[in-house]
Amino acid sequence: METISVVHDVQGKASHYIAMISDITLLKEHQSELEHIAHYDALTSLPNRVLLADRLRQGMLQTKRQKHALAVVFIDLDGFKAINDNYGHKAGDQLLIAAAENMQQVLRESDTLARIGGDEFVAVLLDQPTMAGCVSLLNRLLAAAARPVQFGKLSLQVSASMGISFYPQEEVIDAEQLLRQADQSMYQAKQAGKNCYHFFNVELDRNLRGRYESLGRIRRALDDGEFVLFYQPKVNMRTGAIIGAEALIRWQHPERNLLLPGEFLPVIEDHPLAVDIGEWVIDTALAQMEVWQAAGLNIPVSVNVGARQLQQVNFVEYLKETLAAHPDINPGNLQLEVLETSALELVGATQVIKACRELGLMFALDDFGTGYSSLTYLKRLPVTEIKIDQSFVRNMLDDPDDLSILEGVLGLANAFRLQTIAEGVEQIEHGTVLLQIGCDLAQGYGIARPMPAHLLPGWSAAWRPDPAWTESPSYSHDVLPLIFTGVEHRAWGIAIRSYLKGESEASPSQNNLSFCRFCRLLETNMLSRFSSQPAFEAIGPLHLQMHALEKELCELHDSGRTHQALAKLKAFYDLRDVFQEKLKELVQKYQQ
Repeated sequence: METISVVHDVQGKASHYIAMISDITLLKEHQSELEHIAHYDALTSLPNRVLLADRLRQGMLQTKRQKHALAVVFIDLDGFKAINDNYGHKAGDQLLIAAAENMQQVLRESDTLARIGGDEFVAVLLDQPTMAGCVSLLNRLLAAAARPVQFGKLSLQVSASMGISFYPQEEVIDAEQLLRQADQSMYQAKQAGKNCYHFFNVELDRNLRGRYESLGRIRRALDDGEFVLFYQPKVNMRTGAIIGAEALIRWQHPERNLLLPGEFLPVIEDHPLAVDIGEWVIDTALAQMEVWQAAGLNIPVSVNVGARQLQQVNFVEYLKETLAAHPDINPGNLQLEVLETSALELVGATQVIKACRELGLMFALDDFGTGYSSLTYLKRLPVTEIKIDQSFVRNMLDDPDDLSILEGVLGLANAFRLQTIAEGVEQIEHGTVLLQIGCDLAQGYGIARPMPAHLLPGWSAAWRPDPAWTESPSYSHDVLPLIFTGVEHRAWGIAIRSYLKGESEASPSQNNLSFCRFCRLLETNMLSRFSSQPAFEAIGPLHLQMHALEKELCELHDSGRTHQALAKLKAFYDLRDVFQEKLKELVQKYQQ
């Protein structure tokens, strides 16, 4: 990136120019990583839900032009949960990867296979002349999903239930409805005995009353005051300041006790009732803020705004009237959280957010990193905060890739001068690492679980951050490689244990010195700035001892002496712990 400035002489005429050139390679690399993460599933490398939506829309347009049918196949693996529970997530992941590859092989290049979550896949089949014409392909998909998968000495096998819907239909239908039809049909296949497929029946769908009964019950719950708001605090881990709270809806069901939003919000996602409940949440949160303010607790509150609510033509006018009904509340203390995918996909979202900002309201991008944010769009979107999705935070202690994503998101946020808050802080160490890489704001079970409104003032008065957080210094950017090294060595230990216990067939990648990232840092003198420190002198030999011990452990395991290898595993952990302590000493030397 180049910036050119004019230098004038005493007469005010341009005398010369100064060009400043900065290397933005890392920023571009982070953009590329985010773009790949946004479009493809991390485990199977198949298209994810975002890319599926784009491919499906393109396919529907192509179908209109070419007068052929398009089939959407919703695939759910039967028996996958039992394998995951009985043999562990490694086995489950291996099965998903193999099933994805097997199903992909029977499809044509023009077709799309996407993983949309868990053990659920969706195939988009183009150019289908008739319903009967795709039966052969469906049978091949069933066979591919049921192909046995070797995991160590185990042979894992599942079957698949598939639901199929077709486009076009007599009635106007969009991509989301097409997916829902295929999803409904998949459940029909499960009820029919699994390991089969079921075509969507439009006539039968008209007679299904289950969803409408659920909608009626939710409407009655809203009218009868059965919904309540819980509040989860958001804090500055370094200073201990409470910077706000997120309002989260719960259903106090008279028969089923307290229900979480996942049990009822999906039913109303595409229904006008979603708008009514969204407005109830905002009204209730503002009323609660007045109660707290009168009691001396004045904190911002954030509420989640769904895509349908954001699209309402009177949304901004509704907010004006609602804020006017609560004149004692500063509009800046109400923050609206919108999913990253909603903000990017909805037509006119930017204009709506700008209009809300003119009212004084704040906006945050929720679950950041799970959708797709181009740098151009992020620059133009008038939000003040991004919330890092909890999935990255939860695994960052054991997964260097998740830590890299976090660092990339923080770099983007700093570049665009956005505040960043991390969701999913469940352990003290989560917070400690976040502070080390420059993220001070957080929420999660490690701070506080969502609580009823009347408990928040007492919690606020009593809460104190962990000393590990308040005593955590600010670190120079130079120590980031050391922080990453600590996480990588923790993951290394986990990988060795999994290999020795037969949970992973692949030997740990660190076994080969040429593939060890820390070795490459040492060889390229990337850590030379630390060489004068006594702790650094011990790190190199310790690291080589770990490599030698790992090689010995793997050789014992490969020669059938796994019991001896497991007995020596503690020695590796002891070395790793000493290595981590030396790293910690080194990091502390470079606090700002």
